[in-house]
Amino acid sequence: MDIYLWVKSAHLIFVVALMAGLLIYPRYKIHQLSSRPGEPLFETMKDASARLKRIILNPSLGLVWVLGIWMLYLNPDLLTQGWMHAKLLLVLGISGLQGYFITLGKRVDAVTGTVQAKTLRMLNEVPFIMMIGVVIMVIVRPF
Repeated sequence: MDIYLWVKSAHLIFVVALMAGLLIYPRYKIHQLSSRPGEPLFETMKDASARLKRIILNPSLGLVWVLGIWMLYLNPDLLTQGWMHAKLLLVLGISGLQGYFITLGKRVDAVTGTVQAKTLRMLNEVPFIMMIGVVIMVIVRPF
């Protein structure tokens, strides 16, 4: 049995979990912004987003990176291909976006007033667009 395929399968599973988390996290914060601290909706969304971050987002991101690096270790020739460089750049962007989402989420929790629901709505689409680029790089391998 080829270990590479098992690692690749696990990598993809955690990519799906990460993307699901990145798509729902801003929505939780948008709902949180529609209420005030102490109100049930605010506290529910604050708790739900904290659990999402702790149980899905952070572990998935870590495992995506560990498994991705393991795949590169098992098949280092991938690093000689241009599509992989583009994919890694997009993955770095997605990773940075997660960090930015978490930072914005902390501001929402602290009720600083510096985060607008409109901003979160626009940013909510960015991980999906970046994922489209990753999928095209991996499947089509345009260069």
